[in-house]
Amino acid sequence: MLVDVPRLEGARVTVMGLGLFDAGVGVTKYLCRSGARVTVTDLKSAEDLHASVAELAGWPVEFHLGEHREKDFRQADLVVASPGVPLDSPWLSLAHAVDTELNLFVKLCRARTVYGITGSNGKTTTTTLIARILEQGPRRTWLGGNIGVSLLPVVDEIAPEDVVVLELSSFQLENLDAIRRSPQVAVVLNVTPNHLDRHGSMDRYVAAKRAIVAHQRDGDLRVLNADDPVVRNFAGGTTRWFGESGDATSGTWIQGESIHHGGRVLDVSARRLAGRFHLHNMAAAVAATAGAFDGWGDAAEQVFGSSAGVEHRMEYVVERDGVTYYDDSIATTPERTLAALDTLTGPLVILLGGYDKKLPFADLGRRVRERCRAAVVFGQTADAIAESLRPRETVAESVRMRESPGEPDGFELHRAASFDDAVAAARSVARPGDTVLLSPACASYGMFGNFVERGRRFKELVRG
Repeated sequence: MLVDVPRLEGARVTVMGLGLFDAGVGVTKYLCRSGARVTVTDLKSAEDLHASVAELAGWPVEFHLGEHREKDFRQADLVVASPGVPLDSPWLSLAHAVDTELNLFVKLCRARTVYGITGSNGKTTTTTLIARILEQGPRRTWLGGNIGVSLLPVVDEIAPEDVVVLELSSFQLENLDAIRRSPQVAVVLNVTPNHLDRHGSMDRYVAAKRAIVAHQRDGDLRVLNADDPVVRNFAGGTTRWFGESGDATSGTWIQGESIHHGGRVLDVSARRLAGRFHLHNMAAAVAATAGAFDGWGDAAEQVFGSSAGVEHRMEYVVERDGVTYYDDSIATTPERTLAALDTLTGPLVILLGGYDKKLPFADLGRRVRERCRAAVVFGQTADAIAESLRPRETVAESVRMRESPGEPDGFELHRAASFDDAVAAARSVARPGDTVLLSPACASYGMFGNFVERGRRFKELVRG
């Protein structure tokens, strides 16, 4: 069962899931500083988790990696589960008490203003933009959550008048729902199929996302995408809309290369974040921060003009032999890849594939064939993606396909046995003037620990 703020000094605490991002390391350090006797368990090996294990060198931690042991759960006073662990895990059923890193932080955090940002796509960029805007104001701003930064180790430094900005995944929201907490400012960017392998159905995924507004109180703010049919159903209480069309007096609206809010027009034509989908991220950031402090509009324009984006999110890598390479490894859903395809111009060679999250690829296949000269598929989803890319006639594993009289060279579909082979194939297919885009539309599990490792390997290969 989930608990109130636990007594940690002298307690036996098991951290389930160390992972390769900061949350597992952050919560472990906090528990050790609080006087707990900490055991860390993860099904991945010490070799797979070497970076996180190295971060904890010298800390009084007992590691049980490569397996879970029943007594680490039964004998613990508290088990702290990582976001990727479902609360109905049979291992957690052995525990006397269960909590999560984020839930602990929320219970302990004294800040009266917490911004929470969620969405199937665009969370990290929008969260970063909101934090950078608020940093221009008079209140100290803390950035954390799913973005890969645990704020738990510094929770005692956060004052009531400070502002906390959290990127929130569906996994984290599912856990917050269990303790009936929602942020004071809740931003929902979009909701499209994702993580159905974990949630089991679209309805359950939507329910997890809805938790970001489900427990708000009077006076709290919802910032919602008016263009998303699922998100529109999250309305209630005090709602501020953003999107492509509407009345600027009642929300935040995109018109060309400007964003309108309450009579203020922000010129974003100098933005460094390419792609129309980033206009939605900027509009959400404006809607969330408008009126937060004097000069918020000038701060937003300055941030939009200087922010070049986040690593692995439509990141320019290099130009070699007339071919330009972009890393969009964060694209773990078809919708994210569709947005990337609408960003870049010119002939494209795209790398697609990875772990199978049971997502549909039909729309992606149609758009790839419209926008790309060639595609290289790999991983568990190679067959499903290749099928979505096929015309009605049967196609061999690596074959040139004529799509229309306007494309005399046709469309090339290639299959690769490994990620390195996929990058090599893309490089060999690319011609001067092409852009090679890693935007896989799938998670990285099975080949890499996470999308960061995948993106970094891509950059190593194309730069080497």
